[in-house]
Order: sequence, then C-alpha cells, then structure tokens
Amino acid sequence: MKRMKTFLIYLLIFVGFFVLSDVLINVSLNTSYHTITRKDNLEQVVINQAEATQVNLRIKGTVTNLVENPITLKYMRVDFYSERDNLVGSRYIDVSNLKENESMDVEINLRLDDIDSYSISFTNDKSTEEVDWLPADLSGKQILIISAFTLLMII
Repeated sequence: MKRMKTFLIYLLIFVGFFVLSDVLINVSLNTSYHTITRKDNLEQVVINQAEATQVNLRIKGTVTNLVENPITLKYMRVDFYSERDNLVGSRYIDVSNLKENESMDVEINLRLDDIDSYSISFTNDKSTEEVDWLPADLSGKQILIISAFTLLMII
C-alpha cells in the first residue's frame, strides 16, 4: 500500500508540473505579442485582433459584403509590412462567394519576421506569391487527447 501511495504522489507531481508548465508557456507566448497597425480604412473589413511577435502573426476579424459598398472582386489581399514599410508578404482570401449582407470570419496565422503593419485591399487576381499558413491553435479538447496519447506512450 505504501508503494502505491508513492506512485500516486509521483503521478500527481508529474501532472501538476505538466499543467503548471503548460499554463506558464501559454502565458509567456501570449504576452510576447504586440499590436500591429492597419494602414487602410475599408468599411467592409472589421479587424478585432491584429498581433505579432518576432516570428508569428495572428489576425482575426470579419468581412461583410455591404449593400451600400458591395465587394465585387474575388479576393481580399492582406499585405504585411516591416517597420521600414518594406513588403514582407501577402495573403489572399477568397471572398467571391459572399452574398449581399453576408459576413465571413477571417483568421490568419502566419510565420513572418518583424511585422509592424498591414493593409487590406480587394483584387481579382493573385499577382504575388503567398506566405504559407501556420496551423491554427489547438483547442482544449485536442490538447487533452494529445496529452492522453503522450502519457499512454510513456507508460
């Protein structure tokens, strides 16, 4: 019985360390993001979150096809600029399927270095090479499943 208590204590210490380190890592990553500025003023696009670190970028917002100012072009182009206004990369999002007064959520996760600002425009063709997407953040359920599989592999 004493041996089982010892194993249980070790397991609780391991789980506690895992949870604590996961929380500390998430907090430190989220505090390393800084807000980036927007250079345009399109009324069809509302950006709720635009942040970047030294190597990552995340933008979340909504595109709405307004009746007063409809979107007639196929793509929404997002250009990313460095501190000295050099174009670092572009990303295209297909908005050709948006109907009148319809909205679409936009989430962009990219790996780009030293981004300071961005601008949004609409276009009909993809004229420049796009930046590769980063995978989206894992949900709590996905993290739990991956953690369970990792623990099963260790045991």
